[in-house]
Amino acid sequence: MLSNGMIVEAKGLVKTFAGREVIRNCSIHLPQGKIYGFLGPNGAGKTTVMKMLTGLLKPTAGTAKVLGMDILTQRDQVLSRIGSLIEVPVFFEHLSAQKNLDLHLAYMNMEERDASQVLEMVGLSHTGQQPVSTFSLGMRQRLAIARAIVHKPQLLILDEPINGLDPLAIREMRVLFKSLVNDHGMSILISSHIISELEYIADIIGIILNGTVVCEETMTDIQAQFENGLEEYFFKVTNGGTESA
Repeated sequence: MLSNGMIVEAKGLVKTFAGREVIRNCSIHLPQGKIYGFLGPNGAGKTTVMKMLTGLLKPTAGTAKVLGMDILTQRDQVLSRIGSLIEVPVFFEHLSAQKNLDLHLAYMNMEERDASQVLEMVGLSHTGQQPVSTFSLGMRQRLAIARAIVHKPQLLILDEPINGLDPLAIREMRVLFKSLVNDHGMSILISSHIISELEYIADIIGIILNGTVVCEETMTDIQAQFENGLEEYFFKVTNGGTESA
């Protein structure tokens, strides 16, 4: 059961590596049916937070509920209902995109899902039996997104999903992400270095600095307060000020 309608609710997360605290007192809130744009400088901790929310890393302290479930004690139940793309995706290189998705669905015990439809959604329906080893960076990124959504998860956690895509593909992914929320009932936590892209699609913006989410604001409020939109807001926060959540 969701707490206050939150798909993701993390409180006081801490992560320590070799005695060094890289995530400290970090909290994050993603309401159901929204797109959360996760911004921060390189090394601020975005990927580490995402790994904790997907169970890839165990928090040193704090709590994280995903889909109303504790990611530590109910990890398997959570993983069956989320999709993720974090860091460089790994595939069966000698197999086609279709075969890769079919194997993923078999692993998830969801063979009834239609992988071909998802390949069409991400623009890879033309690849046929072409092995993934021959794919460009952009094609591999499309396949990674396809794998993240093929089992129809309730939540997507995407770390730099448009990395390597050309402008046309970025626009297509923008349309896809909005469709997944509006037409398929998903919620999305997405990070990107391209501020303008998050401004196009995000409902909520969270900014992380030095391992702590220092502010969470709706995109509507940001655009109402800042003439130059999200870029102005981001640089105001990261250059010495914080906005109240």
